[in-house]
Amino acid sequence: MTTRAFKTLDDMGDVAGKRVLVREDLNVPMADGAVTDDTRLRATLATVGELADKGAIVLVLAHFGRPKGERNPAMSLALVTKPYEAVLGRPVRFIDWDGAEAAVATLQPGDVAVLENTRFFGGEEKNDADLTAQIAKLGDLYVNDAFSAAHRAHVSTEGLAHVLPAFAGRAMEAELDALDKALGNPEHPVAAVVGGAKVSSKLDVLKHLVTKVDHLIIGGGMANTFLAARGVDVGKSLCEHDLTGTADEIFDAAERANCTIHLPYDVVVAKEFAANPPSVRTCNVHEVAADEMILDVGPAAVEALADVLKNCRTLVWNGPMGAFETPPFDTATVALARTAAALTRDGSLVSVAGGGDTVAALNQAGAGGDFTFVSTAGGAFLEWMEGKELPGVAALAR
Repeated sequence: MTTRAFKTLDDMGDVAGKRVLVREDLNVPMADGAVTDDTRLRATLATVGELADKGAIVLVLAHFGRPKGERNPAMSLALVTKPYEAVLGRPVRFIDWDGAEAAVATLQPGDVAVLENTRFFGGEEKNDADLTAQIAKLGDLYVNDAFSAAHRAHVSTEGLAHVLPAFAGRAMEAELDALDKALGNPEHPVAAVVGGAKVSSKLDVLKHLVTKVDHLIIGGGMANTFLAARGVDVGKSLCEHDLTGTADEIFDAAERANCTIHLPYDVVVAKEFAANPPSVRTCNVHEVAADEMILDVGPAAVEALADVLKNCRTLVWNGPMGAFETPPFDTATVALARTAAALTRDGSLVSVAGGGDTVAALNQAGAGGDFTFVSTAGGAFLEWMEGKELPGVAALAR
């Protein structure tokens, strides 16, 4: 077994009767008092369940919305406690910050409690030392299980790890192991699929990836900026013409790093951006008319990209290939995702994907379940792809 750079629940020893502060992500979407997507709640089951079963007193820390350091009843974690209890399948106490010490003192081994929204404190997002000490008094050990918040240096994500023995929870452990396989210590050749509307939002990602991967597949509106940099007239397509110089720099960096950048050579175009417009057609990138916009990658390019993936051992995916929310411009994303899923099922590819649009696109393709790992973390996944150190992860280092 490899030695990890961080401690996990396996390194905790006997936790019976110990108070364990567990940072989870309970920031779930709600409507009319009901949770509309319980993915984040289910992600906590392994860690919280294991600790409670071992007799720990589990104190869950989380934020909910953006209350900006003020108490806001509409953003109280009291609203999430009952739905969380249903998902967890065991009783969950809610503890307000007023009288928290006395309330925690009444808990028994195996009990689970959710503490009020950490962002009700102005000091949470400032990583305030006094607040860190105040919350640390409630626990004996600290577990960070919220990768999605690990790019923030807050009291509950980073500060507590410096004053209490700190460990990664099971969800965090799985995420970090998957990310290590994808870019940290991957099996080559490595491919990255990066899509989305704008180059400007993923500049740092692209600059970092060309030094790490063997094949960089660019899709979405971003590809248009790279095509324009290569002298292609992209018509009315979404394109950041002011960034073609930056695209050229990325081409040059890729060449120096021996990374092949793949752009579509056939595309799906239309005169209007609407579902199944009458003007939709497939053409070579050099045949896009002045009144047309590129909305998806064409079938010949998708087939060529599928061949690229068949020769790779590792894949990192962030962003759709086309305007996938609007048919028929989801075709390339769905086809390539299904290829990646099939290769993963066969055991020939380690596939890691992340980001909100990406998760939605893979689920639409019915492929998400077959990927090696799909991260629901948005900002943290993107910063990891940029090669940045995530404070919440760095604080867990042995």
